[in-house]
Amino acid sequence: MEAEAITVLAKAATIAIGGIAPAIAIGKTASKAMESIGRNPESADKLFVPLLLGMAFAEAIAIYALVVTFTL
Repeated sequence: MEAEAITVLAKAATIAIGGIAPAIAIGKTASKAMESIGRNPESADKLFVPLLLGMAFAEAIAIYALVVTFTL
């Protein structure tokens, strides 16, 4: 296998693995928040900011994976 092919495969694996985990985390976060709001509608205001912060931190991990992919 050539060095260029190995580099391409490493980039693909980095972005795939680095994108799957944050996607799962964001999905679970939104799912649990919607479930909580469905059970207690008055909690929507209290859940909104922590929900957005949690999703932003999870998305930051995907951005780190993208940066690592570009540096390879």
